[in-house]
Amino acid sequence: MALDFVAGCVGGAAGVLVGHPFDTVKVRLQVQNVEKPLYRGTMHCFQSIIKQESAFGLYKGIGSPMMGLTFINALVFGVQGNVIRALGKDTPLHQFLAGSAAGAIQCVICCPMELAKTRMQLQGTGEYKLKSKNYKNSLDCLVKIYRKEGLRGINRGMVSTFLRETPSFGFYFLTYDCLTRYLGCEAEDSYIIPKLLLAGGMSGIVSWISTYPVDVIKSRLQADGVGGVIQYKGILDCVRKSYHDEGWRVFTRGLTSTLLRAFPVNATTFATVTVFLMYMRSEDNQIRGDLSGCEAGPAIQQPSSF
Repeated sequence: MALDFVAGCVGGAAGVLVGHPFDTVKVRLQVQNVEKPLYRGTMHCFQSIIKQESAFGLYKGIGSPMMGLTFINALVFGVQGNVIRALGKDTPLHQFLAGSAAGAIQCVICCPMELAKTRMQLQGTGEYKLKSKNYKNSLDCLVKIYRKEGLRGINRGMVSTFLRETPSFGFYFLTYDCLTRYLGCEAEDSYIIPKLLLAGGMSGIVSWISTYPVDVIKSRLQADGVGGVIQYKGILDCVRKSYHDEGWRVFTRGLTSTLLRAFPVNATTFATVTVFLMYMRSEDNQIRGDLSGCEAGPAIQQPSSF
């Protein structure tokens, strides 16, 4: 159980470093004003941020996910592994249920973390040097929101986060399980790393596509009020107004940058977690074998069985 948590920690940190620039672009595109858009698309957004705010602009708000996602992944992989063991049998249905349970539980950390990340990413939009900072860092952001709005403020978007994360993580682990079985990811396979990267990357893409419209609404709710004006009363009001003003395409805004981010981030995360577990279990079995005075048994389990 401890290995599941540690592996999730390591994988989460690796994923954040790879994917945060894409996430910044996604958030900017999702919440920009349709009447006065700053960016024409994904590549224009990338170029504009680098030109106007330097490359560091792409990493605005990374403190929150670096702290939060490390623990979130530890929690997700830990809970998922324990639920699978509790269910007693590793099947595709159990993978979906275990993933959904993990997704639901981690919302407690995920929602405040993404709120701070979103607010930090929107701070100083288009400015090379910030003229004024509302928030010094992610922690300062959450503290100020709490002082102004209380617990309800730092949990803004919790329901939409729950609606996104629960099915999303179910599809996440289900897809990874099915692909690793189909590709035949065995420890002795010389192509195991490319196979794990492919399975992890495709899992991320499937999970994001499955609930992406909900993510757009969540981002809008969490960004609401940044300019001092509250636009939305709740989820349904946000859906109604967004559709009325911008049509159905609003629910796919930022999808390109999200999918570009999803593959490398989740390929890195899943491959790191799986290889870490393989290595640690191999070491553990070797030590046990040495202590018992006999040959160690099979070094690792199938990667899909956390």
